[in-house]
Amino acid sequence: MNIEISPLTKELKDDYLYFFDNMIFRENPDWSICYCYDYHFLGDVATCTRESNRTAVTNLIIEDKLTGYLAFDNDKPIGWCNANNRLNYQRLLRDYDLIDNPDDKVCSVVCFLIHPNHRRKGIAQKILEKIITDYSGKDYDYIEAYPKKGKSSYDSNFKGPLELYERFDFRVHKEYDDYFVMRKQLK
Repeated sequence: MNIEISPLTKELKDDYLYFFDNMIFRENPDWSICYCYDYHFLGDVATCTRESNRTAVTNLIIEDKLTGYLAFDNDKPIGWCNANNRLNYQRLLRDYDLIDNPDDKVCSVVCFLIHPNHRRKGIAQKILEKIITDYSGKDYDYIEAYPKKGKSSYDSNFKGPLELYERFDFRVHKEYDDYFVMRKQLK
């Protein structure tokens, strides 16, 4: 494998769309309509369609409002992580009790998707390493993630496993019934 991790840019929009258009969603077919738009969307989920979400993320990419990282194996997109300023995730802010200090500048990691043929090969780890490196050089206080508690299958563990974050010195910031808020301090 020749793995390269790249931040999502307008120039990589077609690669991003290719990844979601061609990702195999055997474990969870409902994910095939998401295009990782869920945390940006505040409307009625029943109105979401694959086409409307695809159009919405295309516009967000063009406007630099959908950010994250694509993993490539020999120029083919095989993985994705949605990482962005926490304030850009409207649904996350609405549905979760996250903000302790509104002055904290936080990068939230909300989703990892790795093509089934490339799982368990360290791709998510490589993406998280890149996020830490990049956001350490920006004016951010923390990187935050929301892993589920307990062991779970891949289809319910799209926020990344707890062990992944612990490996990179993320600490439990808050604890809820079914998930943790994990933080890595950058400054």
